[in-house]
Amino acid sequence: MGSFFKDCGCARPTRCPHPYTIRFRNGLGKQVEEGGFGTQDDAIDRLTQIYAEKKRTAPSVAEARRELGQKSVAEYAKQWLPRQRRMTAYSTGEHVNSSINVHIIPRLGSRKLISVTPIVVERFLDELEADGVGRGNQVNILRTLKAILRDAYDKGAMADDPVKGVQEPEYVRERVVIPNLAYLKQALAVAKDDLALEIVMMAGCGLRNGEARAVNINNLVAEDVYRVHEQIHSNTHRPAKLKHRKVGEFREVPLPRSVREAIERHEAKHGATREGYLLRGPSGYYTEPMERRRVRALFEKLPVVDGMGMYGFRHYFASNALGSGIPITDVAEWMGHKSIEETYRTYRHLMPGSITKAARVLDAGLWDAAEAAVKPVRGWLREPADTFMPGVS
Repeated sequence: MGSFFKDCGCARPTRCPHPYTIRFRNGLGKQVEEGGFGTQDDAIDRLTQIYAEKKRTAPSVAEARRELGQKSVAEYAKQWLPRQRRMTAYSTGEHVNSSINVHIIPRLGSRKLISVTPIVVERFLDELEADGVGRGNQVNILRTLKAILRDAYDKGAMADDPVKGVQEPEYVRERVVIPNLAYLKQALAVAKDDLALEIVMMAGCGLRNGEARAVNINNLVAEDVYRVHEQIHSNTHRPAKLKHRKVGEFREVPLPRSVREAIERHEAKHGATREGYLLRGPSGYYTEPMERRRVRALFEKLPVVDGMGMYGFRHYFASNALGSGIPITDVAEWMGHKSIEETYRTYRHLMPGSITKAARVLDAGLWDAAEAAVKPVRGWLREPADTFMPGVS
């Protein structure tokens, strides 16, 4: 069936830490070696798999699969990426490229596919954690790695699923810090005109940073409606589609009168580009690096609040809307969340009294109804809670 050995030259090779190598003949009769097996059992298991594969697979197919398994993770990732036609250059593609080039290849790139096991993937996650990579980023990196390895597994590069049983890191959402109205007014008072308008768009319309940087006079489609259809992408510094949306899709958000007036004042003072953009820089667009410099200067002038950042002004929009009784379904749509669950997870603490409030409202409605109802019904409304209610079983 084959043999296994160590060629390290150690006096006691069975107890040294060096890996085992296996030697066998492939389906075409050619002698082949594979290395990287940590124990004798691993080497024997691999020889057994090869033998079983030879028995049930055509020699040419088995050899092609073994050759694929000898490719490194880096080699296979570079072949895998161009085949992902559903990725967009401005969003998913950028993140996947970053996951591969910044995290996966430096840590796993030289490993042969055949040597990747669930334990190897678990150790990879441990390294990400040790290097301070955030949990949310870890999830995205692992999903990319899983997609690559599962594709190789489906093509026969490995006999066993290399990510079987590997669980995603638990993503712990950071505490949401929301400025109050006084803080918002103070920020607008000390911010320069461009940054002040971005803050207004985030706090008044719920826009993300990139969407606010793309504020456009042509997006005022009604007196009280602003249409959001693009963002200035943080990597390309160019207009791009919205997050969680396809190219060409848009959402419409409420346009408060104060926000519309701020837009009109900025246009009157600074003008707009031919395409209608109000915030611009040397490259033609107001980009994240430009914003970052202004933000640093802004928060140096404001009271220190732990965890406060630009995204807090978008949180202010949600707080203002939910606190004013606007349904969370509408807030989720206006903020462009992928699902209402995201809105609820982030802002549920803003509705601590919702059950109590609902009880008061329902109680008032029941007492009003009781005054106009027949006496028996009025009677059960005034009975203790554990009294039988007609029609209720």
